[in-house]
This record gives sequence, C-alpha cells and structure tokens, in this order.
Amino acid sequence: MEENLTLENEQPEEVQLYSKRAILVATYLSGPLTPGILMRQNFINLGEKQSGKNVLIIAVISSILMFAGIFSIPDDVMEKIPKYAIPFIYTGIVYFLLEKYQGKELKKHKNFYSGWKVFGVSAICFIILMAAVLSCVFLWPKEFDSGKYNNGIEQFGKNEETALQYFSIEEDSIQQQLQFLENVGIPMWEKNVALLNSLDSIKGLSSEFLNQNEILKEYSNLRMQSYTLIKKSLEEDTGQYDNQIQVLSNKIDEIINQLYDN
Repeated sequence: MEENLTLENEQPEEVQLYSKRAILVATYLSGPLTPGILMRQNFINLGEKQSGKNVLIIAVISSILMFAGIFSIPDDVMEKIPKYAIPFIYTGIVYFLLEKYQGKELKKHKNFYSGWKVFGVSAICFIILMAAVLSCVFLWPKEFDSGKYNNGIEQFGKNEETALQYFSIEEDSIQQQLQFLENVGIPMWEKNVALLNSLDSIKGLSSEFLNQNEILKEYSNLRMQSYTLIKKSLEEDTGQYDNQIQVLSNKIDEIINQLYDN
C-alpha cells in the first residue's frame, strides 16, 4: 500500500530547455544560426521534432541570406550603418519567433540548461560564423575601383582625340605632319597602351572590362602601326606602304564596329 502511494506521488522528470534570455544573448553575440540550433533542441525536447527540423532549416537559410545581403551592400553604405544595428535586427526577429512558438512553454518552465552549455553551442556557431565570413572575404567577388577605371577610360579618350588631330593637318604640310606623328600622334597611342595595361591591374575588374581593354589595346596598336607607316611613307616620299596602311585602316574600322557592338 505504501509502495503504491509513493509511485502515485512521483512526478516525471521535467525536460531541460534553453531559456529565452540565453537564446537571445547567444543570438546577439554569435549570429542567427545559434537560435536555430537552440530552438531546435527545445522543440525536440518538447516532442516536436518536425518543428525542430523546420526552425534549423530556416536558421541556415537566414544565415546564408544575411551574409549574401551584407556582402552585396556597397562599402560606403556599410560604413554608415551602426555596428550594433544588424545584430539588433536579427535578435529582434528571433525574439518575435521565440515568443510566438515557445514563449508559453518557456514562461512556465523551470528546468533550463546551464549557461556553460549555451556558451559551448554559441562558441561553435561563432567559429562557423567566422569561417563563413573569411570564406566570403576571400571568395566573394570584389567590387573594383570604378572611379579609377572611368578616369582611365576618360584619359584614353582625350589621348585618342589628341592623336586623331593628325587628320586635320593639311596634306601639303609634310613637315608639320611628320612633327605631329613623331612628337604627338605615335606617343599618344603608346600612352594609351600603357594606360590600358595599368587599368588591367585594378583589383576586381570583371572579365567584361578586361575584354574591352584588350580590344582597345588592339585598336591602339593598329593606330600606332598605321601612324608609323604613314610617317615612313612621308619621310621616304613613297607610296609603297599604301596597301599596308589600307589593310590597317580596314582592321581599325572592324575594331571600331566591334566596340560599338559591345
């Protein structure tokens, strides 16, 4: 009789859960993956395995989207965002979800995991977070210095405009043509080739711009060859280079059309 009475008075041991305060602090310190793991364990301990699986999937996707969003924001915009803002936002979202799906259980619950266990999970998630950040830093496409590139292309245009002034010189001014070709025309095309080589070295420059640079280098080299042959033709007072000059001129026209098509 006494044995039966003892069994009736015994209560099943209450499962352990992670407290709301512990989850929120861990979330703020180590990112959105942590609450997914902690809330998942809470759901499992409460007998809701499917909910635990769902919340973990949401946490992983949210973490990926957060990193993608952060690394997509231009640096000048990121500098204006307070450092505490992003953790505050995702912690606020976790608070809302925690209150909605586990709030009632956590309010009446008394048996919680120790702070050391929470710290252990947070530490692991923080390591994962840092690994993800470092991976993004090294693998994420870098934004190139568009200002430097645009300034370089603008200078290219100015050099080109100066070099093309050759065609406005009167045909009978042989000496003037020779001086221009030697002192202005050919050097300007050489400068443009060197300029394009320097633009190639800009970090993060996309393949599209690198390809454009190659086309412009080919164009500049053709112009340089043409000017060199014209200069020889004038110096030697001969027409023997006319065919070569015409071939180069045709190639230049093709390059110009290619640039317009791009």
